[in-house]
Amino acid sequence: MDLDFISKIVKHADTKIVMLVMDGIGGLPRGTDNKTELETAYKPNLDNLANKGICGLHLPVGPGITPGSGPGHLGIFGFNPEKYQIGRGALEALGIDFDLKPGDIAARGNFCTIDKYGNITDRRAGRISTERNQEICKLLSEHINIPRVKVFIETVKEHRFLIVLRGDDLKGNLIDTDPQVIGVKPLEPKGGPGSDKTVEIVKKFLNQTRDIISNHQPANMVLLRGFSEKPSWPSFSKVFGLRSAAIACYPMYRGLARLIGMDLLETGQTIEDEFKTLEENWDKYDFFFLHIKKTDSYGEDGNFDAKVKVIEQVDQLIPRLMNLNPDVVIVTGDHSTPSILKSHSWHPVPLLIWSKYCRPDNVKVFGERECVTGGLGPMLPAVEILPIAMANALRLEKFGA
Repeated sequence: MDLDFISKIVKHADTKIVMLVMDGIGGLPRGTDNKTELETAYKPNLDNLANKGICGLHLPVGPGITPGSGPGHLGIFGFNPEKYQIGRGALEALGIDFDLKPGDIAARGNFCTIDKYGNITDRRAGRISTERNQEICKLLSEHINIPRVKVFIETVKEHRFLIVLRGDDLKGNLIDTDPQVIGVKPLEPKGGPGSDKTVEIVKKFLNQTRDIISNHQPANMVLLRGFSEKPSWPSFSKVFGLRSAAIACYPMYRGLARLIGMDLLETGQTIEDEFKTLEENWDKYDFFFLHIKKTDSYGEDGNFDAKVKVIEQVDQLIPRLMNLNPDVVIVTGDHSTPSILKSHSWHPVPLLIWSKYCRPDNVKVFGERECVTGGLGPMLPAVEILPIAMANALRLEKFGA
């Protein structure tokens, strides 16, 4: 959907929209009972919303395309991810309130584990603690020395960190050094036209890092992803005419929300903390983005049962959301992360929209198989979710005479 078109037919209404995003919610059936994580979970409250609402499956980017978290969220926020592209580095920087300046190059880093042959044995270094991450980042910051370039190394969370390069004539068009698989060496830094200087700087950073942390098992090397600069994009709040707020624990998602102009609400680390933050700020905003991370984390870990438990935990808190009397509730994910694949996948993502004015379909249970038959269709483009929600919130004018 074209953002300029939507902005021209937006109208004011005293209605509230909640977008509950269970990251990586989509799954695949497990062999024991042929059910996905969502189908396995006991979730009477979500099923009740599905029964009273309208359901379907959405495509974050397009058929057969496996989306990253950035494109996945941009799609459900109404921004065409093929047009609005950004690397994860800039999102991480914004998410931890780093002052990213014009010309800075940011990259998301993973501490990882390599063996004596230099092959990756764990891309996330056992998900080391944030405290351990801080210790290693401090060590690197004290010892990395690259002439004529300022290198910032900041902790993000667990195994994730941020690197920002500040200097003259730097380019962000580098490929990731993370091969996304184990059993192989990290990729060599490479880039597009004009990036030779930046590539050499990254090589020096990686070589020095290898020497400095080689004995710091399990975090004895790093992988870099999402080299990028800060872009200038339309404001979500201005396009959709919404006072919008983001409730998210993980910096990347906070960064993405900040990038498109949402207010960031401080919240605790638990799902219950996030719902409490929603309650405490209910009167201040028209639109809430409430992000649940662990569905994705456990999917990537291949932990089917833990992903199921997170879904059940969210379900138990749905009555608290509904007690706030929202006008529209969207429940979906930014992509699928099937536990049996241990990664993001191309599979369409379950979606339900409940409102006071929606036309219910025949879906009775919120799950992949049921959603295939829902009124929103089996392959709804993600960018169409927000316009549908806006209409259900009585926030769009009639188009044409």
